[in-house]
Amino acid sequence: MTNDVLRKYAKHVKYSDTELQQFQEGGHRVRHVERISKAALRWSIEAEVVRSRNCNSGHIEGQKLIMDINGNLISKYCPAKMCVYLISQLTVPVAVISERFSEGLPPNDFHFMRYVRCPDAGVECMGYGEVMLKVQVVPRIRD
Repeated sequence: MTNDVLRKYAKHVKYSDTELQQFQEGGHRVRHVERISKAALRWSIEAEVVRSRNCNSGHIEGQKLIMDINGNLISKYCPAKMCVYLISQLTVPVAVISERFSEGLPPNDFHFMRYVRCPDAGVECMGYGEVMLKVQVVPRIRD
């Protein structure tokens, strides 16, 4: 890894010199930062609403939530109103995608949680509504 990439990352997250030294222990975090920094130039994560029924937050089919590859929602490419229960379901697939980038593996070639649902089971099951997202890596959406 180039020291330049690591220095930029340390500056971005405001590591002290001591924290930067600790960060480098084990090597996996350094490898991750190196690979993610390269991938960030080329890729975004997209979560598209593929099913929606009776959603109180107004999520509708075809709506897209765009994140950088670190899982940060890019607000100008997301709906103005987003449900915390739905967004929370993105934790695992975003972590899996990040891990795949970190290990140099194809980011969309994972088994579980390509699709996630909000935890609401719908009106038939004593709930309110239901939404399903398809999660995938796409060419970078420029912000």
